[in-house]
Amino acid sequence: MDILETPSRYKKSSLTNVRSTISKLLPFLVTVCNYFVLWIPISEPSLYNAVIKCLPIICLKFFVVVYSIGSGKFSSYAKKILLGLAFSAAGDVCLVWPEYFQLGMVMFGLAHIMYTIAFGFHPLNIRVFIILALFCATFYSLTFPYLSGPFIYMVAGYSMLISTMAWRALSRLKLASHSFSWANMSAALGSISFMISDCVLAVDKFCFPLSNARAIIMSTYYGAQFLISLSITGQPQDDFMWKSR
Repeated sequence: MDILETPSRYKKSSLTNVRSTISKLLPFLVTVCNYFVLWIPISEPSLYNAVIKCLPIICLKFFVVVYSIGSGKFSSYAKKILLGLAFSAAGDVCLVWPEYFQLGMVMFGLAHIMYTIAFGFHPLNIRVFIILALFCATFYSLTFPYLSGPFIYMVAGYSMLISTMAWRALSRLKLASHSFSWANMSAALGSISFMISDCVLAVDKFCFPLSNARAIIMSTYYGAQFLISLSITGQPQDDFMWKSR
């Protein structure tokens, strides 16, 4: 808050920002609802199905661009998140057709790399790294007996990429009141939701079918992308640190 800004004026400004952000997110919310209302059978791959599936991610790309332009600065962080969303949309299209599943994994792997770069590597937070590394190793060891062919290596590589992304997002999270950031919280929750989505997908595809798997996968996936995209609305780290002094 600016030193010359009164509390009431600051609250009004914050409320205006929230309303503005929500309005920019309406296309995403509408297209997500549209996806679940239509609930197109996954046994009928088509370009129409692919468009319906990736429209919410395209709307999040629209949100990142419009919000950045409106704020007067297209930050490096926002650009990396935008690239991550672009790779995710490509991955969504690939996964509509079973024969392109491996290519879809590559696209989502690239998305996780972009998100990881956006989150940065400071602070390291080795404790979080160890926890996620153990989780990744345990999950892979449980799914390994069900894997064959190139998936033996692809699932291992993908697991490491998404775990690294979650590590970097969670490492930025600080719960102390003087250094707390809703943007960092949003990114952290988004990374966890992404891991849940992909773990359910892996079990359902490679191990054994799960009831309501698709609903769980897509709801947590869209939620993850929404939360990660929303993190661009936070203050730049340097600006936040300056104001906390």
